Amino acid sequence: MIRRAALAAFLVASTIPGAAMAVSPYGQQMMHTWGSTDRCAAAAQKAFPDYTPESNAKRDANMKQCLSGANLPPRSDLDHPAPPKP
Repeated sequence: MIRRAALAAFLVASTIPGAAMAVSPYGQQMMHTWGSTDRCAAAAQKAFPDYTPESNAKRDANMKQCLSGANLPPRSDLDHPAPPKP
């Protein structure tokens, strides 16, 4: 009985922060930004589906243009990852 109550309390406590973040204005803005960024990525992938160096460059340019046009934060280049920090 105590184990069930403890498990129930743990499950409720673990879901509250995520639910609170999704309800807050910051959380809603964050979810909207992620969704818009994902739509830009999907459109760029649909426009340039090949994985050749030319297609990758065009896809990256399309993605940057979409993000800047929607006033979204830029993504780092996936072809040229940042060097590891020491």
